Amino acid sequence: MGLWSNLFFTCLAIFSINSNINANIHIANIIINKGKTVKRNQAKTLLMTGVAIALSACGATQKAETALAVNNHSLPWPSENVEFCAANLDKAAMQLDDFRKAYTNPKEIPTAFTDGKTKFTTPMGWTSGFVAGSFWYVYEHTQDPTWLNTSLDWTYALEDMRFNRRTHDIGFIMSSSYGHGLRLTNNQDYQPILVDAADTLMERYNPNIGVTFSWSWGTWEFPVIIDNMMNLELLFNASLATGDKKYHDAAVSHATVTMEHHFRPDHSSYHLVNYDRATGLPNSKQTFQGIADDSSWSRGQSWGAYGYTMVYRFTQDEKFLAHAKNTVNYLLTHKNMPEDLVPYFDYDAPDDPAIVNYRDSSAASLLASALLELSGYVDVEEAKRYREAAMKIIKSLSSPEYLASKGENGHFLLKQATGHYPANLDLNSALNYGDYYYLEALHRCKSM
Repeated sequence: MGLWSNLFFTCLAIFSINSNINANIHIANIIINKGKTVKRNQAKTLLMTGVAIALSACGATQKAETALAVNNHSLPWPSENVEFCAANLDKAAMQLDDFRKAYTNPKEIPTAFTDGKTKFTTPMGWTSGFVAGSFWYVYEHTQDPTWLNTSLDWTYALEDMRFNRRTHDIGFIMSSSYGHGLRLTNNQDYQPILVDAADTLMERYNPNIGVTFSWSWGTWEFPVIIDNMMNLELLFNASLATGDKKYHDAAVSHATVTMEHHFRPDHSSYHLVNYDRATGLPNSKQTFQGIADDSSWSRGQSWGAYGYTMVYRFTQDEKFLAHAKNTVNYLLTHKNMPEDLVPYFDYDAPDDPAIVNYRDSSAASLLASALLELSGYVDVEEAKRYREAAMKIIKSLSSPEYLASKGENGHFLLKQATGHYPANLDLNSALNYGDYYYLEALHRCKSM
């Protein structure tokens, strides 16, 4: 199923990016001009061969439709939703055009806009790939070659991060940059870079515990955070690329062990579980960025919902689908979920009068994107509910309350994101990953 899905999306990418062979050759020429070593004629031959393969794959995928495709046929997607999301992608492209003009150094990556000032990270930072990823989404929508150039510039700046051993979030960094680059250009030079990144992440995998190590700082013995679910996509794709099951098996193990130890009976999640290296069992559990260890930090809940939906995509294992549904249902029925479905930074924050109830638009954008994918794997009634919730979130985020006007907000898209409440860091701010998942949700909405 995973192989057919990848072929299917490769085919879609080729036809959505380019309407003819000459357009493919144009992209090849741009890549060559960026300093790649592939000769022009070789690139042309490779791309034309890729188109032929993709055409064949398109026909084959008609016999191997994913659950998403099947359910899309049985539950029509209103054209007004497509039009709404396409229009907001147009608006985002205009805002991000100012963004790329204001921030021109791909090695100094804007990560947040707080209290009127832009904060930057280096390529080593865990958020370094999201700007490149946002540019790829704009290119995918507009088909404007200048956005391809910008995407390539900001992606190539991250090439050495495939060996970044300071963070478990190498998946975030490389999948949002080189992953989209591979998907949208079919440049096979990117594949070994992504596999190198997966090998680097595998160095953190402990087979005794069955999970990958998260933070490389602090006093924990073996910390694993819920965010790490998102990095498993890098491992799954490495198995598809190489045929080596070790990456897939490690990702499945991590998801299974995390499901067992991170989640509470009500399907909410701790942020961090600290494992004993000798026994493989948890020493302690906490919620580092929420209001209390037993609270439901909203972005963490969204990482979980998105992560298990993605794991089901690659495994087709019903236990992961059930877990994704349980997590989503916990969130959508939570007594403190606001009417507009943009959650507070912690779902338990409204119960404490001493807490400032900041919203977190980044948790909302993540959840909207996850819901749209999840809606393709469930029955019609559940799909309808998830899609309605996703569209409500998207429309809320696209309103003036959350979406910045052109020229404001440091040229970021979303307002009212919360970075780290206990540390008083990036409160009521803009965050580059919130923008990235907002764009992804818009794309999924537009493409359904």
